[in-house]
Amino acid sequence: MTVIETVKEAVGLGDAAGIHPPTTAPASRQAMSEAKLPLAYRDSCAHLLIPLNKCRHETWYLPWKCENERHSYEKCQYEEFKKRVAKMDEIRAAKAAAGK
Repeated sequence: MTVIETVKEAVGLGDAAGIHPPTTAPASRQAMSEAKLPLAYRDSCAHLLIPLNKCRHETWYLPWKCENERHSYEKCQYEEFKKRVAKMDEIRAAKAAAGK
């Protein structure tokens, strides 16, 4: 097992960690367009942002409403961030190995 695989497993990104695909399908381009999501928010977590924005609109953005939706969306964003960091670490390690 390489160092990168060990780190991925430690942070929960490896195949051995039992990562399963999300239970809901990603939002389609049409669904994101109909929800009027800005282009910057049309990512792999958009399927959670659409119902969050709908809930926020219906409850006049009251901070104590829509907590479950907000938590789910923020968790998805954090998991995506961790994947990007791990990928960048992998790229840096490959560059360092190639430079020697």
